[in-house]
Amino acid sequence: MLIFWTITFFLLGAAKGKEISYEDLGCFSDTEPWAGTAIRPLKILPWSPEKIGTRFLLYTNENPNNFQASNFQTNRKTRFIIHGFIDKGDESWVTDMCQNMFKVEEVNCICVDWKKGSQTTYTQAANNMREVGIQVAQKLKILSTDYNYSPSNVHLIGHSLGAHVAGEAGSRTPGLGLDPVEASFEGTAEEVQLDPSDAVFVDVIHTDSAPLIPFLGFGMNQLVGHLDFFPNEGENMPGCKKNALSQIVDLDGIWAGTQDFVACNHLRSYNILNPDGFAAYPCASYKSFQSNKCFPCPDQGCPQMGHYADKFAGKTSEEQQKFFLNTGDASNFARWRYGVSITLSGRTATGRAKVALFGDKGNIHQYEVISGIIKPGTTHTSEFDARLDVGTIEKVKFLWNNNVINPTLPKVGAAQITVQKGEEKTVYNFCSEDTVREDVLLTVTPC
Repeated sequence: MLIFWTITFFLLGAAKGKEISYEDLGCFSDTEPWAGTAIRPLKILPWSPEKIGTRFLLYTNENPNNFQASNFQTNRKTRFIIHGFIDKGDESWVTDMCQNMFKVEEVNCICVDWKKGSQTTYTQAANNMREVGIQVAQKLKILSTDYNYSPSNVHLIGHSLGAHVAGEAGSRTPGLGLDPVEASFEGTAEEVQLDPSDAVFVDVIHTDSAPLIPFLGFGMNQLVGHLDFFPNEGENMPGCKKNALSQIVDLDGIWAGTQDFVACNHLRSYNILNPDGFAAYPCASYKSFQSNKCFPCPDQGCPQMGHYADKFAGKTSEEQQKFFLNTGDASNFARWRYGVSITLSGRTATGRAKVALFGDKGNIHQYEVISGIIKPGTTHTSEFDARLDVGTIEKVKFLWNNNVINPTLPKVGAAQITVQKGEEKTVYNFCSEDTVREDVLLTVTPC
């Protein structure tokens, strides 16, 4: 079945003091909790629908490169992608996200373009988004009432301010948000910001949650979903660096040309579409996660951050939790976490010991497990994030060195090595009776 997409909004009246009304959209006020609070002190009303100029751009598997109005299929799921502050719906990352979805499913991908309302001062854009959220909800209502299209087939994906657009629409219709922005939303009332009640399932990726002042974080640290993911602590993404320009603290002074530079961390959240490689571990804090206190995954498993997070729906606890993971710094951000324990043999020495894993899907380079005193009979445990899922582990290679000349030429070995992938219960055991001098590889095979 084909649906032709058109949407028109009409101005009903002009602003009257602290309230303005638009036909079909209702009234908007600049009173609390939307304005006049410590967090949102400025009293600003949203612009007219004509001025915001919201467009719904439909991409499908049949028209992946150009939006068009007649390919909507009611037998497919629908993903709305909603951009944020100083962004636009026909930006390359938005269409790239649609095209990545087309690789794994047949889907209606609708980009919500409200660039005229987002490319302004931040405080104005934060109020314009209220109107856009209602417009999205109206589109969902049309699908439900006119075409018997179930809201359960709809997935709302919002980036930056777009997450709160999704929240506004989701509070009227089931949906999902992604990576909400901090400024003017952190600590606000539930009706103002995204929260778990906005949808049947809400997962959130926090990629820039450091405080706005003085660190210029564009995300938010507050738990606002059923699943709240904090990759790399949720503050500084690998490969994102800030310089003097990022000390700008007046959001209304940021211009579009600085978007990719200043908001690098924040922009990372829409790049996560892989089916695996983003297992996130429930943990009290990132410090505990890095201290190897949250490994492996619990009995119910670990959710995959990103596009496939909804597979974890129904497994979340009533109490909101933080989920942590580390990612890479290149275009492929996926990482797989492994836990390794080594029981040493041979002579006592000082230095470093590393392991490399070899499996039926490939092998990974050496990761350091021990640094310091190497003493026979002791067991050392560590975790690391690999660039590859090696599959079934077949052998481990052990290497040690200290880069200091030792005239006694000590030999060190790995009597036993155990390896576990964080997402699996299988523990692999490898044994060896051999010892080697430094910088000599020791192959350790299954016990």
